[in-house]
Amino acid sequence: MTGLTFVSLYPVWPELFMVISTLMLLVIGVIKGNEFTSLLFKLCFGVVAISAIMMFGVPTEKIYALNDMFVLGRFAMFSKLAIAVAVGISLILSSRYLREEALNRFEYPILMMFATLGMFMMVSASHLLSFYIALELQSLSLYVLAAFRRRSVTSSEAGLKYFILGALSSGLILFGISLIYGFTGVLGYSDIASVVPGLEGDRLTGFLFGVMFVLSGLAFKVSAVPFHMWTPDVYEGAPTSVTAFFAMAPKLAAFAMLIRFLGGPLENLADQWQVVIIFLSVMSMAWGAFAGLAQTRIKRLLAYSSISNVGFALIGVAAATAEGYAAAMFYMVIYMITTAGIFAFVMFMRRDGRALKEISDLSGLSKTHPLMAYGFAVLMFSISGIPPLAGFFGKFFVFEVAVAEGMYALAVFGVLTSVVAAFYYLRIIKVMFFDEEEDAFDQPHSIGRKSVAVLALAFSVLFILSPLKLLETARQATQVVYVSQDTPSTSDGGNAYELENTSR
Repeated sequence: MTGLTFVSLYPVWPELFMVISTLMLLVIGVIKGNEFTSLLFKLCFGVVAISAIMMFGVPTEKIYALNDMFVLGRFAMFSKLAIAVAVGISLILSSRYLREEALNRFEYPILMMFATLGMFMMVSASHLLSFYIALELQSLSLYVLAAFRRRSVTSSEAGLKYFILGALSSGLILFGISLIYGFTGVLGYSDIASVVPGLEGDRLTGFLFGVMFVLSGLAFKVSAVPFHMWTPDVYEGAPTSVTAFFAMAPKLAAFAMLIRFLGGPLENLADQWQVVIIFLSVMSMAWGAFAGLAQTRIKRLLAYSSISNVGFALIGVAAATAEGYAAAMFYMVIYMITTAGIFAFVMFMRRDGRALKEISDLSGLSKTHPLMAYGFAVLMFSISGIPPLAGFFGKFFVFEVAVAEGMYALAVFGVLTSVVAAFYYLRIIKVMFFDEEEDAFDQPHSIGRKSVAVLALAFSVLFILSPLKLLETARQATQVVYVSQDTPSTSDGGNAYELENTSR
C-alpha cells in the first residue's frame, strides 16, 4: 500500500492550503487582536483567490483521493469556483460594514474561511461520512456568524433559532445516513450506486426512507418549504453582511451537494425522489411568492425572495437529467451575482450612521440618489425575470428543461408564481420612484461596496451578449456528476489518486 504523500493529495491541495493558511491567520489574529481585522480580510481574500487558482488545470475526468471519500473533477471545480466568487464578494462587503456597525473583530473572517472550507469539502464529498463532516464544519461556523452581534437580542435570537433548527436537520441527515448504511452496508457514492439496482422489497423501502431523511435535511440547508422556517428570522436578525453571505455561498454549496447526491448514487431511483423535489419546488415557489407580498422590511423580503428562487432552481433538479442539473447551477450562479448587487445597495441604506431596515426608507430615492435608484431598479428587474436581463435567462432555461421533460404543469406554475413574486420587486421600484422623498442617505464611501454593485449591474445588463457561455460551462460540469459507471480503485488504500473517465 502506497504511503500518504504530498503528491497523492493533489485533489485536496486547495483545501489543505486553505486550512493551513486559516489556522495561521487565526494564530496571528489572536496575537495581534482586532486591529489586525482589516488586513485579515485582505489576507483571507487572497487565500480564497489562491485556492481557486489551484483548481485550474484539473482534468475533465474524476480524481479520487482519501480512500475514495473525496473526488475532484469538472463539476467540483465549477462549483468551488462559484463558491469562491461568492465568498470573495462577501469578504468585500463585510469589511466596511463591520467597521460601520462596531463589529470589527478578527474572528469574523476566520469563521467565514472555516465555513468556506466546509463548502469546498461538501461539493467534493463522494462518501456519506465526508459529506456529513463537511456539512457540519460549514454549519457550525454559520451558527456563530448568525449571532455575531452578541449584544443584539434579534441577532442572538437568529443564531439560536438557526442552531436549534440546524441541529434538527443535521439529526435528520445523520439518521438517514444510518438507514442507508443499514440497508445497503455501504456509504461510498459509487458503492451505493452499484448496490441500489439489487435492492428490493423491505430493503428498498428502508433505503428510500433513509434517502427521504437526508433530503429533508438538505431541504433545510437550501431553505426549501416546508423546511424554510429559519430563513426570514435569520436573514432579518443576522448582521447584513452575514445575511448576504448566507444568501450566496452556502446555497450554492448545498445545491451542488444535492445534485451530486441525487445525480450520483440515486441516479437509478429518479422516479422515486422526483416527486419529493417537485413538491419542494412547488411549495417554495408558492410560499416565497405569496408570503413575500406582506413584508415591509427589506431583509425579510429578500428572505422570501430567496425561498422563491430556490423553488425555481429546484425545477432543474426535478428534471433529473444532466441538462436539468446544469440549468439549476446556471440559475444559482446568476442568482448569486444578482443577490450580491442587491445586498450592496441594501448596505448603502444608512441615515445618520444608522442602518435602515424598512422598504419605506427607500421612498423618493430617485430624487435624492438617482444613480442608486436606477441601479437598484435594474437588479430588481433582473431577479424578477424581466428580459433581457440575466435573471430572465436563469428562469427561461429551468422552464425550458421542465417543458423538455414533459413537466408542463410545473413550468406553468413556475411562470405564474414568478408573476406574483414580481409584484413585490416592482413595489420596491414604485417606492423609490413615485413615493414622497425622505431625507437623503449618508454618502457612500466604500469602494468595495460600489465595485460589487457596479459589477453585478454590468453582469445583469451585459449577460445577454453571451448567455450560453455560462450554461455550456455548467453543462460540461454536470456531465460528470454520475457515478454509476465509476469503479475507483482502492488497491493503494485510496492514498494515491487516479483518473477515472466518467463521461456519459
